[in-house]
Amino acid sequence: MSLFPQSELHFQLYECLDTESLLTRPQFAEHSIDTFNAVLDTAEKIAMDLFLPHNAAADQTEPQFDGQTVTMLDDVKVAYDAFCDAGFVAARFDFEDGGMQLPETIMTGCSGFFMAANPSTTAYPFLTTAAANVIKHFASESLQTQFLPKMLTGEFSGTMALTEPHAGSGLADITTAAQPTEYAHYLIKGSKLYISGGDHQLSSNIVHLVLAKIPGGPAGVKGISLFIVPKFRLDDNGHPTTQNDVTLAGLIHKLGYRGTTSTALTFGENDDCHGYLVGEPHKGLQYMFMMMNEARVGVGFGAAMIGYRGFQYSLAYAKERIQGGKPIVEHGDVKRMLLLQKSYSEGALNLCFYGARLVDDMHTHEDESVRQGSAQLLDLLTPVIKAWPSEYGPKANDLAIQVMGGAGYTREYPVEQFWRDNRLNPIHEGTNGIQALDLMGRKLWQNNQAGLIELQNRFQQDLGQATGHVSVQCAKAITPFLAQLPQIIELIGQDLQSEEQANTLTNAMSFMEIFSSIIISWMWLRQVIVAEQTLHQSVKLSSEQESFYQGKCQTGLFYIQTQLPLIQPHFDLLTRHDNSCSVMQTTWF
Repeated sequence: MSLFPQSELHFQLYECLDTESLLTRPQFAEHSIDTFNAVLDTAEKIAMDLFLPHNAAADQTEPQFDGQTVTMLDDVKVAYDAFCDAGFVAARFDFEDGGMQLPETIMTGCSGFFMAANPSTTAYPFLTTAAANVIKHFASESLQTQFLPKMLTGEFSGTMALTEPHAGSGLADITTAAQPTEYAHYLIKGSKLYISGGDHQLSSNIVHLVLAKIPGGPAGVKGISLFIVPKFRLDDNGHPTTQNDVTLAGLIHKLGYRGTTSTALTFGENDDCHGYLVGEPHKGLQYMFMMMNEARVGVGFGAAMIGYRGFQYSLAYAKERIQGGKPIVEHGDVKRMLLLQKSYSEGALNLCFYGARLVDDMHTHEDESVRQGSAQLLDLLTPVIKAWPSEYGPKANDLAIQVMGGAGYTREYPVEQFWRDNRLNPIHEGTNGIQALDLMGRKLWQNNQAGLIELQNRFQQDLGQATGHVSVQCAKAITPFLAQLPQIIELIGQDLQSEEQANTLTNAMSFMEIFSSIIISWMWLRQVIVAEQTLHQSVKLSSEQESFYQGKCQTGLFYIQTQLPLIQPHFDLLTRHDNSCSVMQTTWF
């Protein structure tokens, strides 16, 4: 079974997004469609040969800590090294940094293979790429020289250390301190919890990006600074030598993603933990948000891919499992559950690829207004890209278990692991409730609603492209809900400035459901338009190709006609200022 069928990958990359057009831009001019496809093929081969085979084994045999050293399956190291040797850690970076200078859209396609094959092993290099990106953008030249080259080859790995035992998403409450010294470092003291990839033997050094407060700084989040805190300090030749007073207090045992170490770390237990300030003091959260936002998009795409993997597996099972004299795929309720999985996972994939294209456009489009509009739209959509796939990816996996019945509930089949792995995604990099608050409380209003204006313009352009039979049906079904959106946003804006604020914020997930479902309907409309055009314009489609495009049209129509209307009660709840949740008292529980 393919991890990421070529038909789907080609459709998303080259038909929906016209990724080939990126070759006309100076940043990507040295590439060709052949190099794009060669990189994708390499990713698929490494994922199939080295990541997929130990996915179940890494889940069953978690990393172990004997009080001194973390050990894990040898296969994880083999896969990690192959990923790094192929240049994937640095692939997004410029040639001058040792990277491949590849588009974000192509790298998203590559990451799909790894996420589908083995999300827990994939986490180690993915975190390293994200940490390296922060260092590249904000650290001094000296720090970049010391750490960046070896991170981009994977010789050093990276993490981000935000959460503390008493402070999760409320970063204003962190107590990790950074005491200035007369030397070129600070002394870091504190504890961090749930740090993915926080200790292992995969790399010769681990570079932690640590949020801490410098004494005397501003209160709350305005007083947070960012530090590079390596597991080992470097000698004059850049080699890891002295242990840097970073102590592994223990490993945390998770429901899923078991192959990725989740760690409790103590910094400065012996008052000798050196940290190196990234950028300016008290701007740490601003810098870290680059990594967090990158990670949020990655979380969404990972959730989409794991959801898609479960859909593929349960579909194959349903085609082979005979019940009542026919394959269960032909039974009405099974067909419904498979359609839901397909609509969730392929809608989420399209959304994440669209986000990747926005990244490419904001950095490389020749038109400044397009660059700016893409950046504003990506900022608006980031909470949705994180939250919707991570909400509905696990729901797709749950449906995959149900399609397979008793077999799906057993460990002899992989769909139960898909669900366990995916269940982390609504939680980490900011819970989905926090994404809803961010969307409602901040993202809607930034830059005088420039992101919303850009969204409206692009949405209307695509509605204008709906000229085929199915796309017209989709557009007609979307329009009434799209018409209600400005009204509810205006009402929310008023409520946030009134005594209704508490009710409105309590019901933020209702707005997330509204906004996200409309966005996913837009993504499906875009896919239907492309599929219809291909069906009508091409005379050389094979029966398999024709079925693929017909499936796109029918799934888009199914989602828009059966799932989009489910948001109407959320409109009603926000409009009537429902307070049945907000007035609940703690003692009443």
